[in-house]
Amino acid sequence: MINRPNTKAQRLHRHKRVRGKVSGTSERPRLNVFRSETNIYAQIIDDTKGITLVSASSLEKDFECDGTKTDAAKKVGMIVAERAKAKGIDMVVFDRGGYLYHGRVQALAEGAREGGLQF
Repeated sequence: MINRPNTKAQRLHRHKRVRGKVSGTSERPRLNVFRSETNIYAQIIDDTKGITLVSASSLEKDFECDGTKTDAAKKVGMIVAERAKAKGIDMVVFDRGGYLYHGRVQALAEGAREGGLQF
């Protein structure tokens, strides 16, 4: 029997390390990313108050994307940026959630930047 690494535990360990360094404030909230096997979720969080200001995901009813999961991630990034701009949020801190800045996480970040968020 082969011992395989527990990838979920490893990601949570990396996420905990990142969260020790990254925190959202009222002036500059945190853009958090979570990706599952098929979907991707983004939230903008004010950690001082402990509330979610804006959220978007690829599971929403009106979400349509004919393409790859990376294309969907980019569109979610644009949607979350659009909603943040509507609430007056221009600058955020990016929290990659323990994932590598690669693939869908990178596409979401690029979509948010194209939507007008700065980080």
